[in-house]
Amino acid sequence: MKGNIYFTADLHLGHSSVIESCGRPFASVGEMDEALISNWNAKVKGNDKVYIAGDLVWDGKRAAEYLSRLKGRKILVAGNHDGKLLSADDLRQHFAEVCRYAELSICSLNVTLCHYPMLEWKNSRIEDSRRMGFLVFGHMHNNVQRADYTPVLCRPNALNAGVDINGYAPVTFGELVKNNSAFKHEKLKGTEAERVLSAREERFAEIFGDFD
Repeated sequence: MKGNIYFTADLHLGHSSVIESCGRPFASVGEMDEALISNWNAKVKGNDKVYIAGDLVWDGKRAAEYLSRLKGRKILVAGNHDGKLLSADDLRQHFAEVCRYAELSICSLNVTLCHYPMLEWKNSRIEDSRRMGFLVFGHMHNNVQRADYTPVLCRPNALNAGVDINGYAPVTFGELVKNNSAFKHEKLKGTEAERVLSAREERFAEIFGDFD
């Protein structure tokens, strides 16, 4: 039986400081970890694929425990905090695949996965056909203060998979598109960047329709 496909990033399991830095609604790192694991397992079943755009685990000492509790076939596109997951064989066995960058065809869409937001990726310049390339990334969390993030925020085909803007759970591609649109419009509201985003989204909708 073919499973579903989900995307996520930047869980930072075991990382207490991320609660304050990202404004996460948890009183402790233990509460955060349990919520993230529970949310994951409520959606993901054993035969589902989960593409993780980096920074899954912060507390390396508990990595095996965390990984053993997360359901599904996990594909890790490693981030800057995933060094231990890349180097330890006993941890790599929890993943169907581990890499630093990937170009895939998912649901007949051209998708590039990388932990870091980028200005260019495969087919990123194509804006008038279904050959348009999508970027799924992490690293940014819910931070939009950096001016160099604005070009990424203006592009409807650049999708932040981080839990901080996706309900602290893995999401489908359709959910990823909708969550990113809502987040971008909220943060860019009333700016020229939002006008550019809206114009691009209109063309985007003409080509792809509703991903649901």
